[in-house]
Amino acid sequence: MYIHRAAEAAIRRVSKMFGAVLLTGPRQVGKTTMLKELAEPERRYVTLDDLNVRTLAQTDPPLFLARYTPPVLIDEIQYAPELLPYIKMDVDACEEKGRYWLTGSQAFHSMRNVSESLAGRFGIINLLGLSHREIAGRDSQPFSTNPTWIVERMRTAPQADLKGIYERIFIGGMPALSAQPQMDRELFFSSYLSTYIERDIRDLTQVADEGAFLRFMVVVAAHTARPLVMQELAQEAEISVTTAKRWLSVLTASHIVALVQPFHNNVLTRTVKMPLLHFLDTGLCAYLTGWTSSEVLERGAMSGQVFESWVFSELYKSYLNAGRRPLFFYYRDK
Repeated sequence: MYIHRAAEAAIRRVSKMFGAVLLTGPRQVGKTTMLKELAEPERRYVTLDDLNVRTLAQTDPPLFLARYTPPVLIDEIQYAPELLPYIKMDVDACEEKGRYWLTGSQAFHSMRNVSESLAGRFGIINLLGLSHREIAGRDSQPFSTNPTWIVERMRTAPQADLKGIYERIFIGGMPALSAQPQMDRELFFSSYLSTYIERDIRDLTQVADEGAFLRFMVVVAAHTARPLVMQELAQEAEISVTTAKRWLSVLTASHIVALVQPFHNNVLTRTVKMPLLHFLDTGLCAYLTGWTSSEVLERGAMSGQVFESWVFSELYKSYLNAGRRPLFFYYRDK
């Protein structure tokens, strides 16, 4: 069953503005499913997960584009950055909009190549897991502090009690788990982490010790909704501060975590100046930190942390789904 996504309108809008559209986000959040749902009948689909297709794209980009002519949806573009200069030339030569729809799970890799090759010629949309409103089938708008807007939002908000909220937090926003509640959650997240580390991390960042990287992810999950102290992360994960910084940048760029910068100026000398760390999928966060049920999580030591991260992720998604950049800050004094 397809769950309509709030980002659909942004995809349609951006596709009418640019020759190429890049949809990025973590694995398993429904990027390809959404684009297939939106695609016109004549738009072709090709995935670079297919090794034969990938090899062709890497070794002979002109032949690849001659075989898969626009309009086309190219999945996992980061595996063949060699295509990007040729897409650039095609977009420059043709004024038709929306010729190329591209997806990339490894944003920290694909975004760099796209920014070099297609700057000013493509639109970017970031997609995360399902929001609470998407699951409930309600419309979504970027969060506002306008009192009238908040009252109206409260009127249309999906009803949920505390137990229901923590069940949602425990499951997280992965479409597969939301669409199939009977799915084995432990097996899903175990497989997800294996795929993420083996395909998105090891291949592109040369992580030598996969076990150490997984241990680092567990430490980061335990620090969700807390000010970022890099020395603490490094010490608890038993790695160097330099390695911790590099690995955290990977988690941030691949949309696993988000860093919220502090609000401060020269007058507010007592404000905390460390960024705040949030894990963006609370289901994955709960899995990594070992919580076995929503009831145990609700009564556990991390109850407040994961609730805060869930609220933040909902606000964050409301902006991303509208194709807007979330400009959030936090305030905390000493």
